[in-house]
Amino acid sequence: MSLWTDGAEPALIGGRDPESGRIIFPCAEGFDPVALKRHGTIWSWTVQRFPPKSPPYAGPPVFEPFALGYVELADEVIVETRFDGLAFDALKVGLPVALRIVPFGAGETFAFGPVA
Repeated sequence: MSLWTDGAEPALIGGRDPESGRIIFPCAEGFDPVALKRHGTIWSWTVQRFPPKSPPYAGPPVFEPFALGYVELADEVIVETRFDGLAFDALKVGLPVALRIVPFGAGETFAFGPVA
């Protein structure tokens, strides 16, 4: 199962517990798939300034520092993510961000960046 929907405005696919209504990300067995909000706010963040262990790190062969953290999708879930298109000194808790699909290695991944 993909982590996001296809189309011009992709959304992450979370899972809703059919009994409690609780939402998780990513979706898992026993949960009903649900498209999550595309906009949220930074809940927490950091900058990775050295290469993570490999495996599982599968990024570019020449390491470049990157920002990552958590984005709160109001009334849904908090998602762990990379940040894209934001200067490190612009990152702050509460900053509005939007989902984007970005190149990563030979494929793509999701990230959150500036609101258009």
